[in-house]
Amino acid sequence: MKGTKTIRTKRLTIRRFVPGDWPDLLEYLSDPRVVKYEPYEPINQVQSIEIAQNHSESEVFWAVCLKNKVIGNIYLEEVIQDSWEVGFVFHYDFQHQGYAYEAVSMMIDRIFAQGAHRVFAECHPDNQASWKLLEKLGFKREGHLRKNIFFNQAADGTPLWQDTFVYGLLREDYEGKNT
Repeated sequence: MKGTKTIRTKRLTIRRFVPGDWPDLLEYLSDPRVVKYEPYEPINQVQSIEIAQNHSESEVFWAVCLKNKVIGNIYLEEVIQDSWEVGFVFHYDFQHQGYAYEAVSMMIDRIFAQGAHRVFAECHPDNQASWKLLEKLGFKREGHLRKNIFFNQAADGTPLWQDTFVYGLLREDYEGKNT
């Protein structure tokens, strides 16, 4: 979605990050409940400033805003021709209110309208909120990968492997659902 700077939904504004978004990022990415299934620990202010700067220079991260507050972010990147990966993280206080559904649904609409063939996501099997959202969006669970990824290591340096669920959504399935 090169060139797109701002997308509006009924309640939200989805836009490119700016460096000044760091306080809102810090607010939710420092919360252990929010980052429990992410490949990083809760962040501090210095990390938040760096992340906001990096996201502002990236075309794959989107700030999801309610009024002028960043309440979450969406990752959307074409990883193989016409096949896009989506990911999302939302502030704990704004979960279970339909904001993630509204934002991710809009991004999927946009990417399929631009000719994408497939969108996929991976999530931790224990992250029920994420995989239930994916299923509500029409994604199908395509696989359960056993101990395929690690983000952390034990004290002796050995990887702490974890499983992931893989979800996929094909354009024809999505269009069929929305006709």
